Amino acid sequence: MTVEELLEQYTAGITNFSGIELCEANLSGAKLSGINFSEANLSVVNLSGANLSDANLSHAKLNVARLSGVNFVGAIMNHASLNVANLIRADLSRAQLRSASLVRAELIRAELSRADLFEANLSNADLREATLRKANLRRANLSEASLKGSSLAGANLEMANLNAADLHRTDLSGANLRDAEFKQTNLTHANLSGADLSGANLRWADLSGANLSWADLSGAKLSGANLMGANLSNANLTNTSFVHANLTEATLIKAEWIGADLTGATLTGAKLHSASRFGLKTEGMICEWVDLSPKGDRSIIQKFEADDPGDFFNETPPTIRIIVDAALEPEANFALAGAYFHIAQEYRIIKQPPSMEIGRRRTVFTFRVDSDEALLPTACLAILPFRDATSTHKSIYQVIEILNQENVPELDIKISHRVKQLTTLIEQAISQAQTIRQMKKNLELAAKINFFRAPTQTILTNSSAQTLTVYDNPYFGKKFINPSQLDAAFLADKSSEISTIASLSLNIVVDFLKSFHYINE
Repeated sequence: MTVEELLEQYTAGITNFSGIELCEANLSGAKLSGINFSEANLSVVNLSGANLSDANLSHAKLNVARLSGVNFVGAIMNHASLNVANLIRADLSRAQLRSASLVRAELIRAELSRADLFEANLSNADLREATLRKANLRRANLSEASLKGSSLAGANLEMANLNAADLHRTDLSGANLRDAEFKQTNLTHANLSGADLSGANLRWADLSGANLSWADLSGAKLSGANLMGANLSNANLTNTSFVHANLTEATLIKAEWIGADLTGATLTGAKLHSASRFGLKTEGMICEWVDLSPKGDRSIIQKFEADDPGDFFNETPPTIRIIVDAALEPEANFALAGAYFHIAQEYRIIKQPPSMEIGRRRTVFTFRVDSDEALLPTACLAILPFRDATSTHKSIYQVIEILNQENVPELDIKISHRVKQLTTLIEQAISQAQTIRQMKKNLELAAKINFFRAPTQTILTNSSAQTLTVYDNPYFGKKFINPSQLDAAFLADKSSEISTIASLSLNIVVDFLKSFHYINE
């Protein structure tokens, strides 16, 4: 069939040209909206500037075709072959290209917004400055493709292959990049803000100057990656691997990275305000200094000895464990959630609810804090919903009283200064606890439930993995037939307020305090 015959039949209303052979034909500028070219051979055809909107080109061959400026809006091109095709400035928005082959295709400034490219092969394709907003590229092959300056905002690239691709200054904000492959990929100055990169493989990728703020990189692999000057503020870096990565002068302000592996990584000049210093693997880390200023302006600098930032970073996060000698009931769980919500509103150090381990006989609440010096003050607030709160507060005061004893040789000038700071923090926390109790918000309900009257233990673990039991109810582990018996025992012993602290030696308390990790010391 000749081009003239095809155009004549199309004008007459015939649209089905499935399987047609039109190699090297010239259809430039043709208006063929809705035409059926499924399984057609259109290799080396010239369709520049043509209108094929809503056309059916599934399984068609368009290899080395001239398709610049073509209108493919809404076209069906599933399993089509467009290898080495010229699609410069083509409009493929909302087109279906599932499993299509576009190897080495030219898609410079092409429009592919909301296009479906599931499992499409775009290896070595040229997509510079192309628009792929909210496109579906799940499992697509983009290895060694050029996407410089392109926009993939909100696109789905889950499990896509982008190994060795060029994404310099590419916009991937809000994109789904879960489990995607980015080995040796160029992502310099790329915008990945809010992107989901959980489980992604970014080994040896170049992310220097990239914007990864609010991105989810949990479980991602960035071994050997270059993150020099990258913005990772507020990013989720939980259990992320940065082995031998370069994080020089990277911004990690308010990043969550507990469980991150920084073995052999370079962190000199990193901005770490409000980033946790605990729960990290730091063996062999290279770090001369870090910036702790809120704005990352170097107004607060922490310097380290040549090879030892270990006093600042630590693998063990400081925690508070409250062990309740009772199983958690649904009613108690509801009351506890309300109580801790109100406490967190008044006391900002409790940023997250505790983790819970619920057994048949006991319940364990674990609070994670950002610093060792926050352990004792936060414990004062964490115990507040329980009847043991007053006794626990008295025990915590006893810790300070032990350390404030005169002529204690174990306390040097620096430790004495820390004790004064801790005393102030604890007094402020207990004052806040009294204010919260007076307001009675969400605490009255807890007071009526048996779970909150059960005996408790409060155990602190600092960042050096040393523990201190600050309160142990004498009836913990002793089972009573009914709550009224426990209440009677509690009232009988209320005047004594027995606690474990009384039996602790001075050395144990001093060693616990001495092993604290402090900022700027």
